[in-house]
Amino acid sequence: MPRPTAAQLAYGSATVVVSTIAMLLLSQTSTGLGIAVISAAALGLGLLVAVTVPHPRRRGRHAARTGAPAATAAPVPAPASAHSRVSYADAPAAARVPEPRTAAAEHPVHH
Repeated sequence: MPRPTAAQLAYGSATVVVSTIAMLLLSQTSTGLGIAVISAAALGLGLLVAVTVPHPRRRGRHAARTGAPAATAAPVPAPASAHSRVSYADAPAAARVPEPRTAAAEHPVHH
């Protein structure tokens, strides 16, 4: 199970605190059972909010560090025999250099 993000912890905690205070003030309960039911409901609501906060998308190890988009590299052809070695420099240029991104691909227009 992935670890919760800071946003999930913040939203979930804020939801628990605010909903507990709001429900206690609105219900005006003073019994132990009423407080326990309201507290349990607030914890459940906070958990629901924390789980539904979207996760950030990770593109790859290098992209996560530098903020650069992850490039999809074309596969390098396999050697013809076990004795011949093909290096990365022997690959065709199309396999080594990804196509440049266009401005339209980087910033799609949503209507």
